[in-house]
Amino acid sequence: MKLTRQQIEEFERDGYLFFPGLFKPEEIKVLTDEVPRLYAQRRPENVREKGSEAVRTNFAAHMYSYPYAKLARHPRMIEPVQQIFGDELYMHQFKINGKMAFDGDVWQWHQDYGTWKNDDLMPEARAMNVAIFLDEVTEFNGPLMFIPGSHKLGVIDAAHDTATTSYPLWTIDHDTIAKLVARGGIVAPKGSAGSMIMFHSCLVHASTSNLSPWNRVSVYLSLCAVSNHIRRFKRPEYIAHRDFTPIKCLPDDCLLKDYGVDLPWKDGTPEAALKPAIAA
Repeated sequence: MKLTRQQIEEFERDGYLFFPGLFKPEEIKVLTDEVPRLYAQRRPENVREKGSEAVRTNFAAHMYSYPYAKLARHPRMIEPVQQIFGDELYMHQFKINGKMAFDGDVWQWHQDYGTWKNDDLMPEARAMNVAIFLDEVTEFNGPLMFIPGSHKLGVIDAAHDTATTSYPLWTIDHDTIAKLVARGGIVAPKGSAGSMIMFHSCLVHASTSNLSPWNRVSVYLSLCAVSNHIRRFKRPEYIAHRDFTPIKCLPDDCLLKDYGVDLPWKDGTPEAALKPAIAA
């Protein structure tokens, strides 16, 4: 999948692109049918909400789930990022965020690259998020919110919040957010299951809690230029991957047909992947 010149200009201006209904219902069904099985497992890759059994984030499903291993190599998700960076990509992070009905907690205002820089020593913001909606996203179930153009400001000062939610995040203070919103406003892309968002790793974003009776589950591929791989391995490998092998795309029909993919963690998470490692 190739971006047009107009789309590239829009991305450079706003820091994100939205593709409504890009994946077919039958493709999304392959992915949604797998989510309950993944969320039910007592694996370390499942981070649950504070005081709840609801899954906040499932990490690294592409290492042990056949449908998600294929999604991690999908050309509709990989090729636009390759086009923007002009470089081969590796998977820095893969997660299925479960903003579950009634229990889905907030994601505070942050930049993903702020975390990757501070925790992982990623040299530059040559990394991108690509997300697919597995559920319809409305104004009621905690949609992702962006501040358009905020990616142009580079890394913004942030503090490490380890208390608000079950997952620590480098978050941006309220005064700064108010100034950014006065400058760029807030948008919240909404649409059917199968819609896709691509957004810059410096784009400031957040989401509110989900008080509605409707789940809002999304899959996020965090793709990094191979030449920009992380230098510090203080986080578990299931959160920040250490394999910088370039991704090779499967055919566009990969979600609906059988293709051979490796599932190295199918029988459990390796002990080495649960611990920090010394960077070379």
